[in-house]
Amino acid sequence: MSNNIIQVAAAVIECDGRYLITQRGPRTHLAGFWEFPGGKREPGESLEACVLREVYEELGVEVTQPTPFMVIQHEYPEKEVELHFFSCSISQGEVQPLGCADFRWVTPEELANFAFPPADDPVVARLRERPGVRT
Repeated sequence: MSNNIIQVAAAVIECDGRYLITQRGPRTHLAGFWEFPGGKREPGESLEACVLREVYEELGVEVTQPTPFMVIQHEYPEKEVELHFFSCSISQGEVQPLGCADFRWVTPEELANFAFPPADDPVVARLRERPGVRT
């Protein structure tokens, strides 16, 4: 593994037993895959601040204070990422696909119907183990 790890913060946003997933745009790494909204941490930015910024930039909504959910390190052929997933919910605004190709609200069971990047598999598996959980 390289020393040049890309840190990413992503939001696991739940509402009424459904999770918000977004589709990557056509000219991005892993284009067309579904994921949890988020992105690269900027220099000097906390992971929590990154989640808040990325969700607002991608979807035009504000979320509650992010709570750590899971950390995953994954090595793709072209890059290594450290993904920090945070649980939160929407506190203000209506979801719009501003920085993504599309979005969906899905149940834990429906997550299996979408293609996620390999790095997201442990999060999808954990959410699918908890069907019907309400926060």
